[in-house]
Amino acid sequence: MVIATFRFYEELNDFLASARRKRDFEWACPSDCTVKQAIEALGVPHAEVELILANGKSVDSCCAVQDGDRISVYPVFESLDITPVLKVRAKPLRCTRFIADARLGVLAKRLRALGFDTAHARGLTRAQIARIATEERRIVLTRDPGLLRHEAITHGCHVREATPRRQLQEIISRLDLYRAVKPFGRSPQRGSDGGRMGPRAGGPSTKWRRRAQRRGQPVNRP
Repeated sequence: MVIATFRFYEELNDFLASARRKRDFEWACPSDCTVKQAIEALGVPHAEVELILANGKSVDSCCAVQDGDRISVYPVFESLDITPVLKVRAKPLRCTRFIADARLGVLAKRLRALGFDTAHARGLTRAQIARIATEERRIVLTRDPGLLRHEAITHGCHVREATPRRQLQEIISRLDLYRAVKPFGRSPQRGSDGGRMGPRAGGPSTKWRRRAQRRGQPVNRP
């Protein structure tokens, strides 16, 4: 067995036991344990993780945990370019496209109305969702954290809020998407199989437009 010190940041703490949130803690794991295995054993889906530092150095998720390691784990970055230090995956996801699980149909519609390319996975299996997310480089939005543990899914967000309005606020805020909102744009509508169903007009959303402007951020228009 080896003992390492872990620290998780921001929303990753939601997956941890309360005694381990927002603090350093020691955890014992098998000597052949990888960082990915340790992170998931602690309850955090790998798809929510963007950056891992071991003793201050960026490492990939297959790196073995060593006795005495200090491991810091960070969530997905969308507003900060960390490409020079990224080791978890080949490159960060810069084109913001989503696939929402069967329970998030209203959220998918609202994201499309704000100009985001969003597929709704109604009736799809986990394997099918993972395939579409991988092939089309989509962020998986789900109420089921177990889905984000699928080995093929590299980017995902566990949606904590229960109502569509709060879910939309959560995603826009967590991924810092205010500048990407296009309330007068058009986003393709997608069906339950992820296929295109033709263009869908995104309805104007003055609330999100005003919120972006209050932050001093321009609202893109087509």
